[in-house]
Parts: sequence; C-alpha cells; structure tokens
Amino acid sequence: MQSRAREFPLRARQALDDQSLRQALAKAQDGFVGKRQTAIDAFPQFEALRDRGTAIKDHTLAYLDVYLEQFERAVQDAGGQVHWAESAEDAQDIVSDICRQAGASRVTKAKTMAGEEVGLNEALETAGFEAVETDLGEYIIQLAKEPPSHIIAPAVHKTRQQISDLFNTHHHGGRLQSALREVPELVDEARQRLREKFLTADVGITGANFLVAESGSIALVTNEGNADLTHTLPRVHIAIAGIEKLVPTLDDAACMLRLLARSATGQDTSTYTTFVTGPKRASDPDGPEAFHIVLLDNGRSRMLGNRYREMLRCIRCGACMNHCPVYGAVGGHAYGWVYPGPMGSVLTPLFTGLDGSRDLPNACTLNGRCQTVCPVRIPLPELLRDLRRQQFERGLAARRTRWGLAAWGLIARRPRLYHLLARLGVAVLGRLGKRKGAFRRLPLAAGWTASRDMPAPQGTTFQQLWKQRQKDAQS
Repeated sequence: MQSRAREFPLRARQALDDQSLRQALAKAQDGFVGKRQTAIDAFPQFEALRDRGTAIKDHTLAYLDVYLEQFERAVQDAGGQVHWAESAEDAQDIVSDICRQAGASRVTKAKTMAGEEVGLNEALETAGFEAVETDLGEYIIQLAKEPPSHIIAPAVHKTRQQISDLFNTHHHGGRLQSALREVPELVDEARQRLREKFLTADVGITGANFLVAESGSIALVTNEGNADLTHTLPRVHIAIAGIEKLVPTLDDAACMLRLLARSATGQDTSTYTTFVTGPKRASDPDGPEAFHIVLLDNGRSRMLGNRYREMLRCIRCGACMNHCPVYGAVGGHAYGWVYPGPMGSVLTPLFTGLDGSRDLPNACTLNGRCQTVCPVRIPLPELLRDLRRQQFERGLAARRTRWGLAAWGLIARRPRLYHLLARLGVAVLGRLGKRKGAFRRLPLAAGWTASRDMPAPQGTTFQQLWKQRQKDAQS
C-alpha cells in the first residue's frame, strides 16, 4: 500500500467536514474506551500485567536474533517452512511464488496489518489471483475499494446506511427497495457470500498476533472465527508477521494475549484464540497440507538500533488511537497509510520516510493519553517529539514554522525577556478582548481561530497570579 501521508492536511480538513464520519467515529470511540475501562476496573492486576508485558517485549528485542533462530528451528521441526522478507517487495514475491507453486486460483485472507503494510492484496491481484478478505470489516472496505481506517475495526468509519448501500450495490445490483437493514441481516448476508469462498480457496493467508519461539507456534486472535476457517480449510496456509511479534514462550504469549484483549476490545479474552503449529498431522481431522511463515523486516532491524526501539513493543491493540482526540476527529484515512493514530504517526515516518510524512508527528496535542493507555508502556509522546526535532534539524518543516520555533527558542532561553513579553502580550490581549471576552481572529493564530474562539486573557500572567496568591496566603 503506497503511503499518502503527505496529504494529511488536506485529508484532515475533508474529514472534519464529513458529518457521517464524525458520527461513526464518535460512536465507535465511546464503545472502545468504555469497554476497555470496564475490563481494567474488573482486573486489579492489570498494571502488574503491563509491567510484565513490557519486560517480555524488551527481553525479546534484546535477544531477537537468538529467538528468531529458535523459532525457525521449531517451525521446521513441526513441518513448516520459514521465509525471510527484508522488504515489502520481498514479501510480495515470496507469497506470490508460494501461491503459484500451489496452483492456486482463489486466496482467502484473514485480517493482517503486515499484509496491508506490504500491499499484499494488490500484489496478488497483479499476479492473477483472486484475493478475498474474510474479516467482516476488511470485506466491507474491500468492496468499497478503501484501505482500513482502524487496525482493530477496519470499517469503523462506515455507518450502517453506507454498509447497507454497499451490500445492495455489490450483492443485489442495487435492486433492493429498502436500503437500510439491521446489523444481524447484514452480517448473515456477508457470511453467506463468504461461505463459498472459504470452501473453494486453494491458499489461506493470515497474520499472527504473536509468534512463539519455543514451539514454532503462531497465535491468532479474532472475534469472528474467520482466521480459523482461513488457515484450516485451504491446502496451503501462509502466515505473514513482523519479526517483532516474537515472544519466547507460551506463558509469555498468554500474558500478552491478556493485555491485548482488554486493551483492544475490552474483553477478558477474544472469542477465538488459536495456536497454530505447522501443517496438518496424520492424526488431525483437518488443516492445511503445507504451512509457510513469512517473517517481515521492512525497516524493523533499523529500529532495533536507534531511538525508536521501544516502538517495536507495539502489540497492535489500537488503544492509542481509541483515546486520541486527533484520530477521533479525523479518522484513520487522513493519516494516509496502514497505521493511523499515534502509533501510525511514529511508524509511518520510520517505515516510509520522514520526508513524505512530515505532518504526522505534528498531528498530536501531546496530551499523553496514548502513553497512559498503551499496554506495553510505549512513550509515544517522546517519540513524536523526537521526530519533530529531526524534522526541524533536517529543514523539513515549513519555513514559517522553522522561523517561529527559532524565535520562540531565542526568547525561551532568556527568562527575563520571556516574562517581560508575556506580561506585555497578556496585558494587551486582556484589554483588547475585555468587551467580548474572546477573539474570533488573531494574527499568527489563524489555525486556532478558524474553528473556535480564543478566550481573552485576564490581563495577568500565571506567574503574576501565583505570586499574588502567595502574598495573600502569607498575609
């Protein structure tokens, strides 16, 4: 999937004018946030679990080469094959070659962010295969020819009316009289359409929520069961995952799964949690004849050796974007690539280059909610600030921004000058805005006042008020 992160300002403005999108996002975010809080309130050990999960990921990343080799041996011992993809193009070629060697025509896919990252659907279609998404949200956006807007709920931006219209167009040729239908009816219709795809697929492609080094297993987590049908029914199963998904043991995987479900959907555990180890054995009633795992680097090794190593702890739960006011206002498509929200504002510049995504690190208020809710304690605001610093040092920010920051730095390093100008500015603004109590327009603040009024200052600075209260308290 090609990055269009450079278009963030334009896409954000368009999203802010889309009332249907705003309604869909508000409803979804309220559900995610509330359910997560309920699940955590009912689990007093959650903070201790976060500490353990963070330690597991840090340990694994410190010895990633050792555990990757252990994982490869375990997969081979179980009868599977491991493929190493250094880049997105490598991953596309590997998967296409496996499908070609299998004589495949139809390929079913469970939701995989790694697959989205490398543009797997486009590559398969170019190679002549029919690729069918089986996750309901992914199926909806495949019909709409759109990328996912959320890593947990790909079609979170769609209203029920829009989905009804979409199904009417693709399933009924626009013949239905009543376009708006109930959710159970829509789900059942998608299930009926996908059943034949499941039964006739030659290859099934899944992601992997976690990779277990000691057993060579992959962990799959869904609430629909589509991943189980995708890996069980076809003759060949291909899993694609980033190398950072590795954990040493099954016990470690269990810990991470408890963090993932509560942080992502507010569940104690997902409806379907499956561990897959190799292809079908002689005693198994079902399963694939061949199992392939594609381990994706695509820039992750570089992150291991730099400031952004902590970002590799990410378990793709989506909690950061569920609690982000910017994501909640503009949605995932505004970010222009696979990973939206705070995690995407860090990952997209690292994977696709800061030059083409320079607006994303600034698409953040630095309120810190993302770090507060991250189950593995990734310091997202710090990483975003570091990307902003890089942007400034490399001259990627707009000239007006660079000049403004340089002027700010000049004043901020001189406390006496800063306090003098602050007192002068607050006094002037307080006097000018005294009658109306707010400003609709301000020089150098057009972005702020374009969508809101700025309250007029009281006429005194915070430092002046604090000193006055100190004096009053002592008298």
